[in-house]
Parts: sequence; C-alpha cells; structure tokens
Amino acid sequence: MKRYRYKAKNENGIVVTGEVEASSISHAVKLLRGKGLFVINISGGKTISLDFLKQISSGVSSGDLTNFTRQLATMVNAGLPITEALLILRSQSQSKMQAIISQILADVEEGQSLSASMGKHPKIFSKSYIALVKSGEVSGVLDDVLVKLSDTMEKQQEFRGKIKGAMVYPIIIILGMIGVALIMLIFVIPRMTSLYDQFGAELPITTRILVFVSSSMVKFWPVLLILTALLFWGLKAYRATKAGRHKIDAMLLGMPLLGDLQKQVVLTDLTRTMSLMVGAGVSILEALHIITEISKNALITEALEDISTMVEKGFPLAMAFSKHSDVFPFLLSQMVAVGEETGKMDEVMAKVSHVFEIESEQRLKALSAAIEPIILIVLGIGVAFLVISVIMPIYNLTTKI
Repeated sequence: MKRYRYKAKNENGIVVTGEVEASSISHAVKLLRGKGLFVINISGGKTISLDFLKQISSGVSSGDLTNFTRQLATMVNAGLPITEALLILRSQSQSKMQAIISQILADVEEGQSLSASMGKHPKIFSKSYIALVKSGEVSGVLDDVLVKLSDTMEKQQEFRGKIKGAMVYPIIIILGMIGVALIMLIFVIPRMTSLYDQFGAELPITTRILVFVSSSMVKFWPVLLILTALLFWGLKAYRATKAGRHKIDAMLLGMPLLGDLQKQVVLTDLTRTMSLMVGAGVSILEALHIITEISKNALITEALEDISTMVEKGFPLAMAFSKHSDVFPFLLSQMVAVGEETGKMDEVMAKVSHVFEIESEQRLKALSAAIEPIILIVLGIGVAFLVISVIMPIYNLTTKI
C-alpha cells in the first residue's frame, strides 16, 4: 500500500486536503470519488512498510482485540457499513491497533472480504476468529456473529483474569522467598563466613552446607549462569521435538491439582470455541480442524487429530470423544451425544463449557487453598534452617567469649 496526498473539492465546492492509502493513483482517485470528492491534484506514493505493521501487530493485547470486536459488532449491528465502522474505529484506536485497522480498511476498500483482510494478520486474529467472521459474511449474519464473538471473548478474558488473579499472591511469595535466599547466599553468608573463620568457630553441618553453596555461587556464578541458560535452551529445544513436547505436556497434565486445573481451562476454551463456531454455521469437521491447530498441548492436539480423522470416516463425534477418555471426560462425550441427537450442538457445548468453567473455578480455589499452607511450611523450614545455620554458630561464639 502507498500513501498519497491530495487536494480535492467536496460536494459543496469547498477545497479540502488530506492523505489517502491506496495501491495506485487510480485506486486513490476511485476511493476519493467514492467519498464524494473531486480530485484537483494528487501526489506522493510513498510505500507503507509492512514490516513496521508486523512489528506493531505483535504488541496488540487481547484486551485491545476484545474492545475492537465489541465496538465493531455494535456498529455493524446498528447498520453501519464495514468501511465506515473501520474508519471510526481507526480514529478511536491507539497506534498499535490503528495500523492494523488501516491495513484492513485499505484491503476492504479494494474489494477484499473482511475475513480475508483479517487473515493477513495471523498474530492478531486467530484461525477461529477468521473462520467465524467468514461464516458470518457467507450467511449474511455478520452482526450476530460479531456480537456472539465479542461476548465469548469477554467471558474468556474474565475467566483468565480470575486465574491470573488467584495465582498472583503465591507467585509473589515464591519470588520473594527466592530473592531473600539469593541475598542471603550472595551477600550475608560470605560476611558471616569471614567472622566464623576469624574466631575459629566450629560449624554445624547445616552451616557448612550453606557456606559451601554460598561460596560456590560467589566464585562460579558465570558458570552457573551459563549452565542455567543451557538448561533452559535444552528444555526448549527438547520441547520443540514431537517426543519432547508429548512427554513435557503429559507431565504438566499429570501434576497434582495444577494439571487438573490446566485440563479444565483447556476444556473450557475448547467447548466454548466449538459452541461459537458451530452456532455461527461452521461445520463440525472444520471447527475440529481449527481447534486442533490452535491447541497448545500435545496430548490434546493428538487426541483432536484422531477425533477429526474418525469424524471424516463417518464415526459419530461422541464415539470419537469417548475413545480418548484419558484426555476428555465422560461428561463431554455424553453431552456431545445429546447434541448430535437433538441437533443443538452449539447449545449443548455452551452448557458444557459453563460446567467446565465452574469446575475450573472450584479447582482454582482448591489449588489456592493447598498452596498457602505449603508455602507456610516451606517458609517455616527455611527460617528454621537459617536459624540453625547462621544464628547457632554466633550464639556459640558469644557463649565462649
């Protein structure tokens, strides 16, 4: 796309100036005529860097996308044409989202569909998002689809906000404990060691362990830093392999409490997205393919791939889900069977999603309740270890003096 500066007269004969984005001068003139402007002069043609747009696109948050979808849904539902709605949204948006909307608007004005224009920004719009918009365009109910999509996105954002909010306290406590331990090992213990050496104090085994760890960290911190970086890189490289991803994801799902919570969160998102797509007219098979592609857990992805294959061969969806009872609970296959019998798969999936969301919140509360006493126990053990290791030698020194 290129940016052109123009001078034109409007319908009232008033001379106006401005800029327009278009692929060529003729396209720019066509766009201006469509706005009721008679072009007097046009110049420029500076290319807009798509690399710049790509850099900006990575900075758009889920909240920005949710707000964009809600506002677009409201305007389209009110009867505004897509181009006018996008123009208004562009003027109201921040710079990060503004660049994306500008590109989408330019593509739509060239005659491309909204879904095709959004498809050029995969870092912003997921495949399920684009499939829903495309379905709405084809069926002529884009306004309804956008309203349902924005409702679902707001629910997902609220749900994930609850999870993040519940995990903030334990994470802060754990990071605080790690920070205090590092300060003790790097700064406090070396000074205490010189004091012990000066008075020739006899150190208990716990103190000797602490002194050894502290001296190792102080002397060999570059080596430890490199080893830590190599460990993270190795784990990342291992997870990039199919076998590694399978084993690590299986281990994460198998963790007590945390694994169950992760599975419930995934199931909530999966069924909610499935309900939305099927309700918008996307076929079951296409919805399965899209959900499989956006799945981030190897076990669930592999199960969904097999389910898609079975459905392609003509097996009922409920039977396909029941085959993978180790990943998907019996409730899901039962409810899917009800959806197939009644022909109301979208409504059934919405109800299942609500059930999974409630279970996720309950598991989150259980996890929070379990983490707090564990943190207190670990904190107590750490304090006791420090008292025995640091305070006891000092006490022994004072009694000798």
